[in-house]
Amino acid sequence: MARAVASALEERRHLIVEAGTGTGKTMAYLIPAILSNKRVIVSTGTKNLQEQLFFKDIPMLETVFGRPLKVTYMKGRANYLCRQKVEDAGRQETAWLEGMGEVTDFRIIRDWMPGTEMGDRSELRNLPEASPVWMKVDARRERCTGQKCGHFENCFITAMMRRAADSDIIIVNHHLFFADLAVKQEDFGGIIPRYDAVIFDEAHEIEDVVGQYFGASVSNLQIHDLARDILDLARRKEFHTNSLEDIVRSVVAAGERFFSLFGEIEGRSSFREHSTFLANFSEQYGGALAALEMLATQLQLVQGAVDETIPLHRRAKSLQDGIKFFLESKDPRYVFWVEKRGRGTHLQATPIDVSTILTEKLFDEVPTTILTSATLAVAGEFEFLKKRLGLNFARTLVVDSPFDFQKQALLYIPQHLPDPRNAGFSQHASREIVKLLRLSEGRAFCLFTSNRQMRVVYESVGMEVDYPLLLQGTKPRNVLLDEFRSTPNAVLFATSSFWQGVDVQGEQLSMVIIDKLPFAVPTDPVVQARSNQVEESGGKPFYDYQIPQAAIALKQGFGRLIRSKSDRGVLVLLDTRITAQRYGQIFFDSLPDYGFTTDILEVERFFGCTK
Repeated sequence: MARAVASALEERRHLIVEAGTGTGKTMAYLIPAILSNKRVIVSTGTKNLQEQLFFKDIPMLETVFGRPLKVTYMKGRANYLCRQKVEDAGRQETAWLEGMGEVTDFRIIRDWMPGTEMGDRSELRNLPEASPVWMKVDARRERCTGQKCGHFENCFITAMMRRAADSDIIIVNHHLFFADLAVKQEDFGGIIPRYDAVIFDEAHEIEDVVGQYFGASVSNLQIHDLARDILDLARRKEFHTNSLEDIVRSVVAAGERFFSLFGEIEGRSSFREHSTFLANFSEQYGGALAALEMLATQLQLVQGAVDETIPLHRRAKSLQDGIKFFLESKDPRYVFWVEKRGRGTHLQATPIDVSTILTEKLFDEVPTTILTSATLAVAGEFEFLKKRLGLNFARTLVVDSPFDFQKQALLYIPQHLPDPRNAGFSQHASREIVKLLRLSEGRAFCLFTSNRQMRVVYESVGMEVDYPLLLQGTKPRNVLLDEFRSTPNAVLFATSSFWQGVDVQGEQLSMVIIDKLPFAVPTDPVVQARSNQVEESGGKPFYDYQIPQAAIALKQGFGRLIRSKSDRGVLVLLDTRITAQRYGQIFFDSLPDYGFTTDILEVERFFGCTK
């Protein structure tokens, strides 16, 4: 793999590599990148992987090379502290902070600021993950005055950009990379400096991330955030008036009237009735736009042209543009949809096909892009990935895992369970999981395709076993993982965010149970639109889109189990469609060559049980 990466960098070619677990793929791309004498961006799927590369892998390579390496990492602006906001908050704690909990959190941040070099939120181990105070003092662009700020020279964002400009290897994450790429396409300055090559680790995530940043999104919560920030600034800079407050309140009220028209049903739904909506609700639509326009004008009239009002004015105009694009654009390249989450109503426009975007803005512009992951191929082929991403002229390579999966892992499919679409599936699945956990003595991940199913099974299993049960959502992700690693016989119940990027080695994780084949929800608006596009192109959506996508996701979930040559364990899929339906062979052909059984007695023997 290292030779293939070196060749791609030298010859200015694109490369796709599936590198099985245990191949050492991070070394295989970092070493040739360092030796290439080019500026290389390494983009990862998660911030956790970013930190592993920078704080673990790079220091180890510095000892190998015998010299310091010019490497840095960059995260999105919301991960960094704003010195100006902390200074402003310190002068008016009572105005900015709500309750003693927020005051305590602010003082933790304030006391940490003088000693931090990076200003990175991840350094603050004693700040609650969901603390609302961080959002009030982070460095996101919406309230940044740039070079006009008194702290510009010692700003953590400025320091990050200077380190990047002086680095050969810059480690980012997919969200930052594509947010930056989208901003640059709109003629705004990005924050990532020019580069010669990009290496995408966990590249199977790219399509979804691109859809987020090359689409449009607007919500009622953004209007509330803008209103709060304007009034906070007005009080601090002493331009608060009753007139301004009335205008801000009218914007919030007009926004709520407008967004309430999209219903109260939780979840996602397609939106196709643009003309009908505009005909029926022109007054509410016009009222929301007019209120935002009045607010934008008022911000321009602030005496002394306060620098901080410029980004606020930009946000008001951006909200206007987002609402207008959602309702007035007739661009067939986008799917328009609404998502209701709690108090938030989100209007989304997502590109249906990202392949053209990636071809034009990335693959045709950057001499070398390297895509790697343990899960890119479907049945040994890369055609699905190439087509989805528009990377037609790439070299390809499959590097098999050095692990002996036949001996180390047993895949068990219980044939007596009903089809997972059956109403009684959860009850049968719970009983099977109880039997399996007794054989493994806990030490398991139970991974689900939906939150509802996870909670139903968790409650049922919890009444039958005595092992410590952990549930996703009850604590931060990293805390749950630390508890799982340190708690004997623990069982973790989780959904999609634990299907990838999680590494637990040794006997502590001896079983991974997956409830269903991870097909995307067919009624999801984006899935529907992309399926329709496949069909209109003469393809078969289920076979050409949904099955390959699910096969990659299943590989990711099962990939949590065997993380070293000494690991052993059982993989369980409770979905009998993999053996009952003809398409199941595609899943088997995509998975490593595990040992296989449909007999629970084989699972007993694997664990050496005498029960």
